[in-house]
Amino acid sequence: MGVEPRLPDVPERQNGEILGVGVDLVHISGLAEQLHQPGTVFAERAFTARERRDAARRADVTGSAQAEHLAGRWAAKEAFIKAWSQAVNASAGRAVPPQLSPEAVDWREIELITDRWGRPSLRLTGAVAVAVTDSLGDGAAGPQHWPVSLTHDGDWAAAVVLYSASRSASLDRPDRA
Repeated sequence: MGVEPRLPDVPERQNGEILGVGVDLVHISGLAEQLHQPGTVFAERAFTARERRDAARRADVTGSAQAEHLAGRWAAKEAFIKAWSQAVNASAGRAVPPQLSPEAVDWREIELITDRWGRPSLRLTGAVAVAVTDSLGDGAAGPQHWPVSLTHDGDWAAAVVLYSASRSASLDRPDRA
């Protein structure tokens, strides 16, 4: 009989804690169908002009469909809503009604942007940023609190979004009073 291997210790948190996590999975061909329906305004209501341009550019560079890149962005927006809701509940220590009704969410105020290396992050603006700040505190709408990861496999796009409540850097450094 063998001995089961010991799992590694969980590292101590350094600069905060994860209060919310959201995951979403989008069927790329289903989104493509929706985008190509005559008269649809889904893309204009769901994505910023920058997101649409970036998806078109990535599709041109990689020879893929634009819907593949928009599906990842849509998954990130949905995952953000889930992570935000979970973070608000965790912060309150109880179930709290949504800060914005689903009808009041302007999806363009949850923008997936990338740095020059293509690494994604979220940029929150407008009523969404105000509601996040009201529900989680000053600075909570900053991109450093919302790490995002995207993946694509076959006809699927997925995103994971976390809410990390960081402590002030001055509290972590012993040389600061």
